[in-house]
Amino acid sequence: MSKTFKRGDHVEWNSEAGRVRGVIVKKVSSNTRFKGYVHHASKGQPQYLIRSDVSDHIAIHKGAALKRLKPKTKRQSKARTKRKL
Repeated sequence: MSKTFKRGDHVEWNSEAGRVRGVIVKKVSSNTRFKGYVHHASKGQPQYLIRSDVSDHIAIHKGAALKRLKPKTKRQSKARTKRKL
């Protein structure tokens, strides 16, 4: 069974350039043509449109290729900023 995600989940996946992180924009549950290719999706095995955090690039992946990341809290962000200084 494939992992399921929802809109707004922060995920990462492996690409040719290495690990990429992004946010799920849309869940696709029917066959879709994207960038010249047909992506086969169904309600049982959906695919996800994801926007990259760094480049705003849009990608589409199956749930099995994605790993959910823990959301950052404001406290964690501040702690990292202090350590860098």
